[in-house]
Amino acid sequence: MTNMDQMTDAPDNTAATTGGPAAPAGNAEAAPAPPTVSPHPYATQRAALLAEREALGQARRDTLLYLDGVTKSFDGFKAINNLSLVIQKGEMRAIIGPNGAGKTTMMDIITGKTRPDEGEVYFAGDVDLTKQDEAAIANMGIGRKFQKPTVFESHTVADNIRMSMAGSRSIFAALLHRDSAGERQTVADILETTRLTAKAGTLAADLSHGQKQWLEIGMLLAQDPELLLVDEPVAGMTDAETEETARLLREIARTRSVVVVEHDMHFVRALDVKVTCLHEGSVLSEGTLDHVSADPRVVEVYLGR
Repeated sequence: MTNMDQMTDAPDNTAATTGGPAAPAGNAEAAPAPPTVSPHPYATQRAALLAEREALGQARRDTLLYLDGVTKSFDGFKAINNLSLVIQKGEMRAIIGPNGAGKTTMMDIITGKTRPDEGEVYFAGDVDLTKQDEAAIANMGIGRKFQKPTVFESHTVADNIRMSMAGSRSIFAALLHRDSAGERQTVADILETTRLTAKAGTLAADLSHGQKQWLEIGMLLAQDPELLLVDEPVAGMTDAETEETARLLREIARTRSVVVVEHDMHFVRALDVKVTCLHEGSVLSEGTLDHVSADPRVVEVYLGR
């Protein structure tokens, strides 16, 4: 046999396919797996914290109004104490509670009148209200109605609505402004919503107390807010006006979020919404009115008085 024949008959240890790996030698050991390195405990904790923050951030972004851990003290007295409250888009919520429970201070914080000492207050998911002033917050779409109605009594009902739509114009410029067809329709729609169509040309001074409350709600609607904060809207109203106000607010809540602070339990029941009871600056109970009313703590500090 020639050398060439020996070379031809020698076994071929290369792979059968071009570029494949060489077959392992008979007793060759496989390469050891790379060592597993455990992450540093700090890195694990930080990753968990970031994941938790992201989850909380996503939950906040799905809300219209988000308060978490809010605290506010006045001369050592905690008017708001670790308050957490979430209002969804399109939700109406009733807030009840005894005097001094923190209801007014809570609304002051939401509207920028008061700064919290601690906690988060967000609007529309990502707007930090603690860094905004009252005017900026109002322009963002948060309207507030105080318990006592504030209207321009020497002007007609329609003019009150029109002046509220004026934006940066002065009162006199608003009165001289020639309304567009769209603006006239908006005024007409608001008058209908607030049951004041028949009073459009009436001076605001000549309205009943309940009608003045409706007019002020209409003035807020003229600013097209996403969130309305309404403080004791039926105080001083007749029974008929109270029932009509409940229907009015339910209609408004079809297109906006509404927070109603109220003591009249018959009116709250007519609203038929989720109820939050505040006490000493924090949430004492929350749920349906029946659930909250049956809570022994609520009975003790509020309803039983």
